[in-house]
Amino acid sequence: MAKGVSIALGTTVWLIAPADLSGLLAQTCATNCVAQQIQFTPGQPIRLEMVNHTSSLVQVEQIVRTNPIPLLPGQALEIDSSFGTAPNTSVVFWDETALSIRAQLVRPNERTLRIEIFPGGQPPGDRSVYIQNDGKVAVF
Repeated sequence: MAKGVSIALGTTVWLIAPADLSGLLAQTCATNCVAQQIQFTPGQPIRLEMVNHTSSLVQVEQIVRTNPIPLLPGQALEIDSSFGTAPNTSVVFWDETALSIRAQLVRPNERTLRIEIFPGGQPPGDRSVYIQNDGKVAVF
């Protein structure tokens, strides 16, 4: 009887022990990223793209760098090809009709941040993306 118990215990341990943890390691977010997942190398130049998925005109402005830039419905636009993480910087955006909008961040490659604007979200909606000098990205 003792042999039967030890075989059962050995089998049970084998069944619950993970075989390979390499698939669980953190990886770079490429698409459908939430803000907490995106981080760039501090000081690295970043290409900034905006895409308007709403049916309204959206205004986009890089604080201190640009005046408001109109982004038509369905339009994709490269806002800045040499955007960076130093110093801290922001991109603000708003719907011309004052509708609530939400931002989804996408990192299509290592040095590109794409901000996709969609209708909806909790009022007043998302209004800015903040890129800190440590490379972290936040949506407000």
